[in-house]
Amino acid sequence: KSQSKQPAAKINRAQILEEQERRNAAAMGKKKESVTHLNKPLEENINRLQVDGYEARSITEAISILSTKEEETDKHPEKRMRAAYAAFEAANLPRIKAENPTLRLSQ
Repeated sequence: KSQSKQPAAKINRAQILEEQERRNAAAMGKKKESVTHLNKPLEENINRLQVDGYEARSITEAISILSTKEEETDKHPEKRMRAAYAAFEAANLPRIKAENPTLRLSQ
């Protein structure tokens, strides 16, 4: 009788993946150099933001510089207009009375 060859032991998918990972790790270990600060390029310090000459050192300053929102408009312009007219009247009323002494205030 001739000697029969023993069948090769079957390997499952997990064992194949494990072997591939081991080979990849060995290949990466040979290629990988230690990374030092001398090998890396210097990066720009972004802690200070400068836009159009304005400088921000905190988050709130940066937001105020970067925001494109305009200043809040006056919610009650009629109050400001009334006050402006009162100031105008106080400044010009004596001159108007001197120019027109016969007119009443309501005219």
